[in-house]
Amino acid sequence: MQEVLKLAQKLVPEMIDMLQKRYNILRTIYYNQPIGRRILANNLGIGERIVRTEINLLKDQNLIEINTPGMTITPEGEEVIEKLKDFIHDLKGLSEIEKDIKDYMGLREIIIVPGDVEEDITIMRELGKSAANCLKSLIKDNSIIALTGGNTIKEVVDNMPRMSHMNNVMVVPARGGMGRNLEIQANNLAAHLANKIGANYKLLHVPDNLSNQALNTILNEVDVMEVVENINHSDILVYGIGRADEMGRRRGLNADELDNLEKLGAVGEAFGYYFNREGEIVFSTPTIGVINENIDHIENLIAIAAGKNKAEAIMAIELNNPNSILITDEGAAREIINIISKKE
Repeated sequence: MQEVLKLAQKLVPEMIDMLQKRYNILRTIYYNQPIGRRILANNLGIGERIVRTEINLLKDQNLIEINTPGMTITPEGEEVIEKLKDFIHDLKGLSEIEKDIKDYMGLREIIIVPGDVEEDITIMRELGKSAANCLKSLIKDNSIIALTGGNTIKEVVDNMPRMSHMNNVMVVPARGGMGRNLEIQANNLAAHLANKIGANYKLLHVPDNLSNQALNTILNEVDVMEVVENINHSDILVYGIGRADEMGRRRGLNADELDNLEKLGAVGEAFGYYFNREGEIVFSTPTIGVINENIDHIENLIAIAAGKNKAEAIMAIELNNPNSILITDEGAAREIINIISKKE
C-alpha cells in the first residue's frame, strides 16, 4: 500500500491533495454540524468561493445535506469518512512515524491521529474517539479504571460508546479535584464514564493541592482509604499530559516555585509530578491518588496528549514506558520525530 501511495503522489499529486482537502471538509462538517458555509470556510482557512464549489460537489454525491440551519453529513458521508480514515493515515506516512516513535521511546503502542490540534480544534474529538475505542478494547470483567481530569480526558469520556456486558467494573478518579471547572474534574468524569459503561464508581472528595499535614490527616479517613486502595489496584489508567509551565500555573504554584521548575529543567507534568527532558522527576506536589511508584505495576496505561507544543512534555513522561499506549496527533508526532532526529 505504501509503495502504491508513493507512486500515486508522484504521478497525480493533485489527486492526492484534492482527496485530503475534501476529506478535511467532510470531517469538519461532521464535527460542527449543522454548520454554515462562512463558518466552514473560516474553520478551514480557505475562501468561500472554493468552499461553495466543493460543497456543491459533495451534495451531488449525497455525502452532505444543506438545510436552513446549515450543512450536515449524510449516513453515506459518515461511511466515507470512516473508511477514508486509515487511508489518510497511510497517505501521510503516519504508520512509519508510529513505528519510529514506538521503538525510540520504548512504548507498548502509539496511535497517531492525522492533523494538528493547534491548527484544527476538531482533531481533539478524533483524539477522544481513538482513545475511547482503545479503552473499550481493554475493559474486561473486574477491571478497575482510574482516570485523571482535564479537557482531553473529557473528550475520551464523551466519545466512549455505551457498554452493558461487563461485570464488576469499577471507575475511580486518579486524583483529587483541581480548579473550579466541575465538568473536567476527575470525579465528574469518573461518574460519567461509569454511567456509560454500566460500571460502579467511587469518588474522591479531596482538593488536589494540600499541605502534607492535611494530606496525612485525610488519608486516615475510611472513605478516602477505600478509594485510594482502588486506585492503587487499578489495571487501567487513563491520563493526560501537560507542559510543566502551564500545569504549574494551573495547579497554583507561586512565582518562586514556577521559577524553580524552569531551573530544574521541568518540561512535562502528569499526576502532579514534573519531569525533565531525560524523563526524571524533578518536582512533585502533595496529592492523594495515583503515585508514580505504582505506575509501573499498572497493566494498561493510556496517555492522551496533542499539539506540537506538547512534544517535549510527551517525550519526558512517556520515555521507556513499556505498559503505555500513547494517543497523540500528527502535529505532536512530527515534532517528536524532529527532536529525535536532532538528538541522533
